[in-house]
Amino acid sequence: MTTTSFPGRPAPVRVLHAARRPALVLVAHGSRDPAAAAALGRLHARLCGARPELDVRLGHLGLNEPLLPQVLDGLSGRAVLVPLLLSRGYHSRTDIPRTLSAAPHLAGECAPPLGPDPLLTGVLADRLAEAGWRGEPVVLAASGSRDPDAAEDVGVQAGLLSVRLGVEVRAGFVAAGGPSVAARVAELAGEGHRRVAVASYFTAPGDFARLAAAAGGALTSAPLGDHPLLARLVLERYRSGVSSALRRTGRQG
Repeated sequence: MTTTSFPGRPAPVRVLHAARRPALVLVAHGSRDPAAAAALGRLHARLCGARPELDVRLGHLGLNEPLLPQVLDGLSGRAVLVPLLLSRGYHSRTDIPRTLSAAPHLAGECAPPLGPDPLLTGVLADRLAEAGWRGEPVVLAASGSRDPDAAEDVGVQAGLLSVRLGVEVRAGFVAAGGPSVAARVAELAGEGHRRVAVASYFTAPGDFARLAAAAGGALTSAPLGDHPLLARLVLERYRSGVSSALRRTGRQG
């Protein structure tokens, strides 16, 4: 803040200098399912309501517009990209940073994926309770990836959920990366469990969520959606990204 005085005027003029906050860019995978777009729209609205002073944008890696490059082209100054992804993999490690580097007009920071994280444990537990979970063992249904780090992250999240619920939780996948959700359900049933629950570890509805629901579980929870804890986690990733950028700038200066 600076204070400027002028001769003959009774009071100084106070001039405030405030740096504009970095934009928050949500990075979604993209889906042809309109229910996915609706769910992400609700999450975007929740974040805008929680932090009205922020410029919150939503960009997609494919299938939906606006695509991430289009969103970045429309920004200036600083931005923090928060992937709506639940584990490490190609998109978070390569695809998103590469897209950001192709926008040299921006001073940008890429936050890590959302998972694993204790806040996601709370979301998963709430979604299971909403679906009527009554203490059954759980299969944590994830999309899957050939990247071993992705499978490791899902395994860690399954462990966190197991501790929270006090029951067996095993990771299953609908695409790649390990045992399928259906195989995990059958495995638990073969061990004598009459009912097995499936926890949808997806940010939004779509083909993967439908495959998880068809895997034979007694119940399947809804995707994470616009749960308040998910919005809180996004904002935590944003704040960490802002802090990381400030530290790096300080070192360079």
